[in-house]
Amino acid sequence: MSEPADAAHRRAIAPVICYPTETLPRLPDAQAARAREAWQKVDEVVVPPREAASFKVQAGQAFRISSVDGPQVGDLNLWNLTNFSERFYSGKTRALHGTHVTTGDRLWSSFPALRPMATILADSLDWYGMDGFGGSVHDVIGTRCDPYTHNLLAGGQYHHCCHSNLTRAFADATGASLAEAEHHVHDVLNVFMCTGFTRDTGQYFMKASPVRPGDHLDFLAEIDLLGALSACPGGDCSAEHSSDSAACYPLLVEVFETALTPDWLTPPLNGYDRSHGR
Repeated sequence: MSEPADAAHRRAIAPVICYPTETLPRLPDAQAARAREAWQKVDEVVVPPREAASFKVQAGQAFRISSVDGPQVGDLNLWNLTNFSERFYSGKTRALHGTHVTTGDRLWSSFPALRPMATILADSLDWYGMDGFGGSVHDVIGTRCDPYTHNLLAGGQYHHCCHSNLTRAFADATGASLAEAEHHVHDVLNVFMCTGFTRDTGQYFMKASPVRPGDHLDFLAEIDLLGALSACPGGDCSAEHSSDSAACYPLLVEVFETALTPDWLTPPLNGYDRSHGR
């Protein structure tokens, strides 16, 4: 079909930000600083390559995800520890903060709660920014590698996709059956993963992560959390995922008591009255 006469004019119309964030509540800088001043480690979990592990964090505690032995990306799920129906909402986090998150951004929970679950306190890869391909680190655009898409595109039964890893980790942490656990697994924060969209076709791409041993992403837990982290079978995601061919390494999760823990007040549930016009 031929272009209309005013095609160039229509394309030239300036965009408008969907959700201006000037009124978005943020963690005060003073609290963020206090959270990291004199923290004390109270727990740690090593996530094996091509597997997932769970961890628990109390409101007001902090947790750190670190690369330890080699470049590795991780898929993170978070749930309200006492109500698993409240979980990380990657789509709304993306709408509020952008395609990739870093220091000061918050991870928001699902409807009807829609409140901050965690705030990023520090990001050792914040220097990366946005590269010439449109790639950046820590995305909230990818869903997670999963055995269903793998089967659709390549056939076979691969069980160490992040979706299956997270399903097993949730089941182990809660006692749920695999069938029950799978319904709780949700779109992830792709920790350390370098991704974007191609300029010409708009396709989701991945490239070698800039992460190196010692790099880390620090969070303040704003509500009591159950977390699960999968060390992706794609390793640094420089070539492929959902296979056993990539070099993969463990990830480390450390939990810290902070100066904020004793008197931390969890954010309230969203103030919408849920009447939906009736």
